Amino acid sequence: MTQTLLEAENICFSYEKKDGNVLDNVSLRIGKNVKTALLGANGAGKSTLFSILNALNRPGEGRVLYNGEPISYRKKDILRMRSEVSILFQNPNDMLFRPNVEQDVAFGPTNLKLPRDEIEKRVDDALFAVGMSEYKKSPTMKLSYGQRKRITLAGVLAMHPQVLIMDEPTAGLDPQMAYEVMEIAEQLHCTGVTVIMSSHDTDLTYSWADEIHVMQHGRCQYSGAPEEFYADKAAVYRAGLLSPSVFLMNEGLSSIGKVEREPFPRTQTQMSAKIANNRSGKFGTLHILEVSQDTDITSLIGEKGLEGLSTGIYGMAARRAHDFSKPAIDFMYNGPENCTMKCMAGKDSVLVCDPIMTDSARKSAEFINEGGYGDIRIDVIRQ
Repeated sequence: MTQTLLEAENICFSYEKKDGNVLDNVSLRIGKNVKTALLGANGAGKSTLFSILNALNRPGEGRVLYNGEPISYRKKDILRMRSEVSILFQNPNDMLFRPNVEQDVAFGPTNLKLPRDEIEKRVDDALFAVGMSEYKKSPTMKLSYGQRKRITLAGVLAMHPQVLIMDEPTAGLDPQMAYEVMEIAEQLHCTGVTVIMSSHDTDLTYSWADEIHVMQHGRCQYSGAPEEFYADKAAVYRAGLLSPSVFLMNEGLSSIGKVEREPFPRTQTQMSAKIANNRSGKFGTLHILEVSQDTDITSLIGEKGLEGLSTGIYGMAARRAHDFSKPAIDFMYNGPENCTMKCMAGKDSVLVCDPIMTDSARKSAEFINEGGYGDIRIDVIRQ
């Protein structure tokens, strides 16, 4: 049974009593290392609930439990909790505290009184993760909105949280950076961090989240697996949401007998495999090449006889290695899905992968194989 990490019990909250409750008797549980999405229209109470879960606001009624214990609002207890539970706000301007990028990212680790060399390493790693290393000395207020959003994410990553709450993390970002943010969220999950995010993008959250909580007019109207909620069209409409395109396509095709309803695909690659249903066709091999951050990728690909294959990248160690050796990469974003699609087309592909991300990288290929939609060989190459 999954351990409950954060729990809201009958939470009520109002900013001004005369305006009524923003949160009205909200109860939900968030499991440890469960990828969790909080969904709802603007004004549903998502951001306010996040501020309650992080002890930024204190509920008028009800209580929040962290690791089974009610949150104490004593200053030292709150500081200790916030060293473990970090929040990324939707508006980056709410999180910028220092005049330049390096100082801002170092703000949290410095307050933890970490050694200087540890702070510098965390700053460098976090800036690399969000693609902002070259802006280390830049003034924060001269950055674009999207760049400032990356810097605030770097500041949160530098804290090495056990729980990361992300409020609309991809809003205002270009599509490529949105993929990078989701890759970062997945990597954090793979390292044992509990990641919770809100988003209006149901396509994005459906491909990622294990569990969803749906907010509507300050109440939690649904908690559980995404499919049960999206199957209730009236509930989706009342919540001000749209069902994910992959879910709708699967429902439509299953209703006319073109595919079986289950298993439910979560990505376009998985949906494509169900539609094609190419059980007797030719499939390629997905070579997952595990690397460390100082691996010479080009030399390793040559050593393994994998030259000339379509190649993707996945995970921070792989991106560090790419930065080190500058190999030719076809898929810098969404590497596992793109490489798996190549295998569906009967061609071998190489996914240069952080070892901790290997299980995540296999998911779509395993969905295809286990569902009987194809036979993609998965070849994990460890150094």
